[in-house]
Amino acid sequence: MNDITVIVLTKNEEKNIKACIESAKMIAKRVIVVDSGSTDNTVELAKNNGAEAVYHEWVGHARQFNWALDNCNINTEWVFRLDADERISKELACEIREKLASEESKDVNGYEMRWRIYFMNKWIKHGGTHKPYFLRLFRFGTGRVEDKLMDEHIIVDGAVKKLNSDLIHYDYKGLDAWLSKHIWYSQLELQMYNTQSDMTGGNEAQKQKRGFYYRLPRYFRARLYYWYRYYIQLGFLDGEAGRIFIYLQAYWYRFIVDAKIYEQLEGKDKK
Repeated sequence: MNDITVIVLTKNEEKNIKACIESAKMIAKRVIVVDSGSTDNTVELAKNNGAEAVYHEWVGHARQFNWALDNCNINTEWVFRLDADERISKELACEIREKLASEESKDVNGYEMRWRIYFMNKWIKHGGTHKPYFLRLFRFGTGRVEDKLMDEHIIVDGAVKKLNSDLIHYDYKGLDAWLSKHIWYSQLELQMYNTQSDMTGGNEAQKQKRGFYYRLPRYFRARLYYWYRYYIQLGFLDGEAGRIFIYLQAYWYRFIVDAKIYEQLEGKDKK
């Protein structure tokens, strides 16, 4: 068993939590579910499947996870951040076990991996979805989540290596749930646009991309982003599910954010 604590943030995740925990057990010495007030069976299912469950009032993704680091008496060498709608694949679990048992790990404080995103039961391979790497596994005491409202990253002090295997991402509970979730995200994006526009993920390249995007004309930038992901990054190769995913994520969602920016500006002008 690896010396890893897996931390999962939850609220009303009864559809996902059992499979999430089962995947975490492949690498974890300890699984901690930090729940923010579920009204379904999330907490009961978590406990029944071998996880510890603690309550903490929701304070945002970054601060909630950092609270867990500071208050859950973590005594393992490593920490893995896992969302309830994610699964550690068997290939990833094997690779993690091999890496942490190797001499290389003594000089490494973090490991990055890629998402394998499923939408409408289809793996979305193109459109840039399988390109970015995210740091999820780090040596306890060397990393924290940057204080952002969304798209937050774990920042680690020390060497970081990339893993070859994927973290499976099932961010889909039906279209209505997906749309509702992203409307909520659009409000967080607006808040970040107003208050944290210079914070984009911990490196200059991401800051420059965000700055460039928001200097483009409203609405046009959403369309341009869609065209880039659907045509240039070959999103059309994923068929109808891929087209729906890229359209909703890259155009519909970004258009909503721009509409909220406009609504905000109009409200200020009328005061």
